[in-house]
Amino acid sequence: MKAFSLNNHAALVTGSSQGIGLAMGRALQEAGARVVFHGLQASVEGLASYVQADLMQNDGPQRLVDAAFSIEPGIDTLICNAGSFFDLPLLEMTRERWDKTMQLNLASAFFTVQAFARRLVDAKRGGCIVITSSTNGFQAEMDSCAYDASKGALVMLTKSLAVSLADHGIRVNGIAPGLIKTPLTAAWMESRDRSLIEHYERKVLLRRVGAPPDVTGAAVFLCSDAAGYITGETIVIDGGLTCCQIGRM
Repeated sequence: MKAFSLNNHAALVTGSSQGIGLAMGRALQEAGARVVFHGLQASVEGLASYVQADLMQNDGPQRLVDAAFSIEPGIDTLICNAGSFFDLPLLEMTRERWDKTMQLNLASAFFTVQAFARRLVDAKRGGCIVITSSTNGFQAEMDSCAYDASKGALVMLTKSLAVSLADHGIRVNGIAPGLIKTPLTAAWMESRDRSLIEHYERKVLLRRVGAPPDVTGAAVFLCSDAAGYITGETIVIDGGLTCCQIGRM
């Protein structure tokens, strides 16, 4: 279907130097979009349209959006994927780590959307936004209070932004990946014995831990005209992890 094509579209994908963000950016390219990638490092091999920006800085989101539009003035699509995990066990958690989590996972998403939306509204153009949350936005995890709270906030932020931007022709949706093996999660998973992976393979209904390409189809769909009547929704992508209360024993 032509409705799934992203030809004649251009996108900015934050946090796209590796993992899920990189996979989504490349998937958008395969669907026909021109893509500006983003990360903290100065450059990433194989990515020609790339912007280095620190979203932890107050002016980081605005500088990123300005730089991305200077590379590709026709950007009409934004994927807010930048985020990380900084939690310690509850009784050891610090204000510094709490604030760092909220600054990167939540505040940077909001202000990147704001800067992007201002560009589109000023140009009287519609567009779409996809925000990466997590299954942690719906179900809590041990020693993840700040991360869980930030991801839950992103689920509601997606709805609130959809309300605020609908009259400007800008759709806002989200994706909520479950357990996906990325550079961030691999170190945690591989530091445990095989029993941890086996536990998740039993719990996940599709019997495997996800990989970044498992997330890309939903992202491309939400950015395409095929999702033109969808806004304010978050699609869970977890292999059935959160839909079964007990899981396999």
